[in-house]
This record gives sequence, structure tokens and C-alpha cells, in this order.
Amino acid sequence: MSRAEAWPRLSLGCGNFGGIGSAPEFFGKGQSEAEAFALMDAALAAGIDWFDTADAYGGGASERFIADWRATRRPERLLLTSKVFNPVGPDPSDRGLSPARIVRALEASLERLGVERIELYLAHDTDPGTPIGATVETFEALRAAGQIAAWGLSNHGAEAIEAALAYGRPALVQNSYSLLERSDEDDVLPLCAAEEIAYVPYGPLAGGWLTGKYRRGAPFPKGSRMTMRPEPYAHLLDGAVFDGLDLLHEEAVRLGTDSATLAFAWVLSNPDVAGAVCGPARPSHLAPVIAALELHLDGAERERIGSFFT
Repeated sequence: MSRAEAWPRLSLGCGNFGGIGSAPEFFGKGQSEAEAFALMDAALAAGIDWFDTADAYGGGASERFIADWRATRRPERLLLTSKVFNPVGPDPSDRGLSPARIVRALEASLERLGVERIELYLAHDTDPGTPIGATVETFEALRAAGQIAAWGLSNHGAEAIEAALAYGRPALVQNSYSLLERSDEDDVLPLCAAEEIAYVPYGPLAGGWLTGKYRRGAPFPKGSRMTMRPEPYAHLLDGAVFDGLDLLHEEAVRLGTDSATLAFAWVLSNPDVAGAVCGPARPSHLAPVIAALELHLDGAERERIGSFFT
């Protein structure tokens, strides 16, 4: 499963199971196991059988929730992505992509997930302290040993991806990409297309900003990311962004849909995007994701919608 067409179009992001991403201060918070089970049930019912997690999500809770769900539901097929880089426990120095740490982290992930092999294993960030060749060679050895089926890179720029290509071939790149985050269009997307690396981004709705939940001059909704972990999105508090959101809403109404569906469909409409990771907060949030699969935008529509935020 190394070519772009081998991966499903949608992956369920499990980053808030038992926490809020990899942030240690939120371990034990986020979605409860019952809430995670409801999301996974809804995703599987909608045909999504690719779950995306990381060892550090919820301090390991995300992987454990998936394992518990899998043990009770016994799905016919379940593809798993996990990642390595961030601390899983309280020691902030226990991070990085050294060969020994990768091997140790993978063993722990396999145990938490209750599996013998992970379909896709990603470097969750770049590690300036470890030569990229050593990291890639470790991934390749784990693939040869059958502990992972494929490996890839997350939160890596074009320079880092090119450096990795000198030692091996990543199956997939997972970076942030949306109407509000388009920097990968300059170099990462063309590189992935040229090298036939699947590009499957996270954050197609920009942390909820493209759903219409954040409105000009209005307080942030209780429990939203802007009330819990606003730092990654603080730069979006800008009049031009709200102008773009208004235009996106108007366009969605014209097309008979909603902002979230249109924004997600815009990401999928890029011919160099193989699929996307969705991170719903509740089962009902899967509706626009599924609807986006059926909303096809041509090149002119895509360009016009993209102009709302430039």
C-alpha cells in the first residue's frame, strides 16, 4: 500500500480520544471512551474503516480506546495509522525519532493497540537531533520485519521529504491543509505528486473554523478548540478571515449545502490530494464529511472558492 490510490479517501482522526492531541496538559480530558466508541461506531457505519491515531494522543489513551473498541466490535477490516515523536508520558525529554526510541515506541503502540502490525506508521514531526537517514532506515527495517506495512511523514516540509527520499520512499505525507492553510501548495503537494507519494492531510476544516461555528464579534462556543487550545488558530482572528467565511457560507447556500461540506469538498477536489483525515467531535459531524465525497467541484469552482481567503 505505497501508492496514492491504495488508501481510502477518508480516515477517522482519533486525536481527541482521551485528550486533546499530544498536549500533556490535556491527557485524561477530551473525548471519553464512551464518546470515542460512539464516533468509531458511526464512522464504521458510514464506511470509514481507516483510523488515524498516535502514541501520544491522550497519553496513549487513543490507542487503548481503539483496541477496546476493536475487541468488542470485531470489524472485518480496520486500517490503522499511528505516529511517533511526541512524549507519551510525563517526561518532556522523551521525544524524537532516534532508532532506539522508534523501536521502543512501536512496541508500546503495538501492545496498546493489541495488534502485531500497524498499516501505516508516521514520523509525527521532524527531529533535528537525529539524522533523517537513521530514522528512515529504522522504518524500513520495521517494514521488512512485518511490524509495519508502510511508513510516512507528518508535519514535514518539502526539504525534509526530499532528504528522506535519499534513504527510502515514504508511502504517505500527512500535513495540515485547508482553505486557511495552503502553504503546501507551493512545494510539498507538487513534490508528492511527482514522487507518487499519497498526500492525505489533516485539518481540512481548520479546527472547526471552516464549519461556521466561529462568528465575527461572537463568543466562542463552549467546549470548542478556541476555548480549550486556541494557540494554533489565534492567527485566524482577522477581519479578512471572517470576510472569507461569509463568502464561503454564501457559496454553500447557493450550492444547497453547508460551509463544512463545501470546505471539505474543496480539499478533496485538489487532484494531488489522495484523501483526508476528519476529526469529528460527535457522530453528527460525520454528515458533512460524507456529503463532501459527493460534492464535485471543477477547477474553476475550486479556484473561485480558494480566492475567498486570499
